[in-house]
Amino acid sequence: MNEERQAASEHRETGVHDQFDVTLEDADLLGEVELTTNLIIAASESDEHLSDDEIDRILGVTPQPRRED
Repeated sequence: MNEERQAASEHRETGVHDQFDVTLEDADLLGEVELTTNLIIAASESDEHLSDDEIDRILGVTPQPRRED
């Protein structure tokens, strides 16, 4: 494993792009990853499908009442 790290370090120093270096610095993207992770965990812990209300709660969404036209 140490040899792999050394090789990756050498690639970075020579300017070669490491396709596995996926540092996340975008706050919006990190938020989306966290929400998705929360949904995956909740779904994997549930014996049944998550209801729309459960999904909204996990995502922190306050549903708007439907307007009848």
